[in-house]
Amino acid sequence: MFTRFQSLIRDYFGMSHKESRGFVVVIFLTLLCLLIPFLYRYLVPDTVVDTSAADQRKLDSLVALMQTETIKQDAERQSRYANDRARTTAEHFSEPNLFPFDPNTVSVAQWQQLGLPRWMAERIDKYRSKGGQFRRKEDLLKIYDFPPDLYDQLEPYIVLKGGKGRKEEGEKSFAAFNDKPYANESGRPAERPSFSEKAKPALQPFDINSADTSQLIALKGIGSTLAGRIVKFRDALGGFVSTDQFRDIYGLDSLAVEELQKFGRIQSAPRKIPVNTATAEALDRHPFLTRRQAEIIVKYREQHGAYTSAESLRPIRILDARTIEKIAPYLEF
Repeated sequence: MFTRFQSLIRDYFGMSHKESRGFVVVIFLTLLCLLIPFLYRYLVPDTVVDTSAADQRKLDSLVALMQTETIKQDAERQSRYANDRARTTAEHFSEPNLFPFDPNTVSVAQWQQLGLPRWMAERIDKYRSKGGQFRRKEDLLKIYDFPPDLYDQLEPYIVLKGGKGRKEEGEKSFAAFNDKPYANESGRPAERPSFSEKAKPALQPFDINSADTSQLIALKGIGSTLAGRIVKFRDALGGFVSTDQFRDIYGLDSLAVEELQKFGRIQSAPRKIPVNTATAEALDRHPFLTRRQAEIIVKYREQHGAYTSAESLRPIRILDARTIEKIAPYLEF
């Protein structure tokens, strides 16, 4: 049988007698290696480890020690959690020292006197430093995790400059004045004199590309921080070319953008960069270009000649159509 199988392999693969014999040996060894794990399971009996009584006692003592240590750690962890919770609760519900205050100007220490924990007072101060303002009393509840029960205690003491609280006080004073009878020098009732309210000067549109921070602060929803940010973004651009660019300024809410679009006019042309003579450093300073894009623009110019229009930038693969559209008004060809 072996000789017949060998001759079949020699005829089929075209091997010599010696090669076919070696091939059969290789097949046999391969099958033997595959069968060894199965043979081992049946030929070698399972060994049972017998644990002596002394070893068993050691194992039991180790298990008991581990359980005792685990219980001790759990008790310490629960104790720390209870202490932290008690300290946090005491900080949340400290007795407030109430006094009239403006949430837009009150300091961190004064917030703590009003019953707020220090981390909450610092959160409010950080919100104001980024340009946030409280225009109504209810805006305090927009601060994350501000306790509603404390707000109910503070609400009668909130006084907003030019806000609802002061307006109500003025209306009450004016109503009290109307309730009193008015008499002339003879003691007889007379008509009340008319008082004309001092009208505030109306805001006028201005050139956004030359405006300073004082003009921007006069708009609703824009404080000194946002005004500085607007001027810095404008100077980096070289000037606005569209009112839609106001939405690209970080931190402006819908009210501030609406005010800018209402009063900000684009009356002067932006500052342009001579793209055919500018260095990579000069192009990189523009917010719409990265360092890599600026270097590619300069290298492409050196290899292919001067640019004639924005269309001549399109062969540069690193610049997509959106980037070219945004940067084109700031390039001089």
